[in-house]
Amino acid sequence: MAGTQCLNLIPSENVMSQAVKSLLSSDLGHRYTSRLNFYAGTKYMDEIELYGERLAKEVFGAKTADLRPLSGHIADMIFLSTFTKPSDKILCVSPEDGGYPGLWNEGLAGLLKLKTIAFPFSKNRMNIEIEKARQTILREKPRIVIFGASLILFPHPVRELSEAAKEIGAVVGYDGSHVLGLIAGGEFQSPLREGAVALFGSTHKTFFGPQGGILLADAEHGEKMKECIFPRFVDNAHWNRIAALTLALAEMKNFGKEYAKQVVRNAKRLAEAISDHELPVICKDYGFTCSHQVIMNFGDFERNRAVAARLEKANIIADCGVRLGTCEVTRRGMKEAEMEKIAEFIKRILVNRERPEEVKKEVVRFVGEFQEIHYCFS
Repeated sequence: MAGTQCLNLIPSENVMSQAVKSLLSSDLGHRYTSRLNFYAGTKYMDEIELYGERLAKEVFGAKTADLRPLSGHIADMIFLSTFTKPSDKILCVSPEDGGYPGLWNEGLAGLLKLKTIAFPFSKNRMNIEIEKARQTILREKPRIVIFGASLILFPHPVRELSEAAKEIGAVVGYDGSHVLGLIAGGEFQSPLREGAVALFGSTHKTFFGPQGGILLADAEHGEKMKECIFPRFVDNAHWNRIAALTLALAEMKNFGKEYAKQVVRNAKRLAEAISDHELPVICKDYGFTCSHQVIMNFGDFERNRAVAARLEKANIIADCGVRLGTCEVTRRGMKEAEMEKIAEFIKRILVNRERPEEVKKEVVRFVGEFQEIHYCFS
C-alpha cells in the first residue's frame, strides 16, 4: 500500500525501478556461486559480480569494492572485525546524538568487546565538534574512527579530523548507510577523497538498490576486508540481490547526479515550508539540512511518536524521530512544488488540527499522480 496510497517520508527507505526489482525474483534467487570455484555453471553470475564491483569502484571513486555483505550492519561488522581486537577503542557518534545504535555497546562494540568513545557533538548544529574531537582522538588514541550517523543533516568533518586519526594510527571509516546515494551522486561529501580508507553501509536508503550492504575502500584496507568475508561473515551472498544492486549501480552512474541534487533540493524546500508553518524543524540557523533528512522535534520521544501516529492516519508515513526523508518521493518524480504541498498536508494535520481521515483522501489522490519511477532506464 505504501507505494500506491501512502506518502512515504521514511528516510531509511527508497523504491527500486521495475527492472531492478525484477532481478530479485529472477532465477538467480535459487543459485549459488563460490570464490573457491566449488560449483559448476556459475560463469554468468561471476561475470555479474565482477561487473558490479567495477561499477561500484567507478561510481564511488574506490580502489576496491565488494557487494557480498547482506546488510549495512554486516558491512559494519566486517570493517570492525578486520581492523580491531578485543579491548580496542572505537570513536563514533553516540546513539544519543543520532549515531547508529548497531555500532554501540549493545550492538557490534559489545559483541566484539570494543570500548566505545563518543564524538564530542553539538546537538544545536547536529554535527561533530571539530576541535574537541581532535583533542579526543589525540588523547584517547582509538583504533577505529567512524564517521556517519542515523540522524545526519550535514557533512561530517572527515577531512578536518582524518589527519589527527592517522597521526595516532587509527583506521578511518565512514558508515554511509543513509547518505550513500548522495555520495554516489556527488552531493553531500566524498569520504574516500577526504581521508576515510573505507566507506560502507546499506544500499536501500538514499541509494535506490535492493536491501543489502556494500563495502568500498582503498586498495590496502579493501583487500584485507575481502580476505575476511568468506566464510566468516557471508557464505551465500544472494546473487539475485547482487544482480539487482549491479543494475542499480548502473542507474546511479547514469542518473545519480541529477537524482542526488534533487533529493537535497527537495529536503531543503520541505524543511523551509514546514518551518514557515511554525512547526519545530531543527537547525534553522544552519539552513535546516544538506542531506535527504528533515528533522522535527516536539520535545520528547512520546510526543514525537504521537505526531508520527497522527500523520500515519492521513497516510503520511514518518518515523518516531520525527525524521522526514525525501529519497522515495524524489524517485517518484516529486520536486520543490510537491514539497510545498506535502508541507501543507502536514500543517493541516498538526497545526490546523484537521481530521487526518479527511486529509488522507487528498493524500491518496496526490500520491496517485506519482507512480512512475524516475532516474532509471526506460
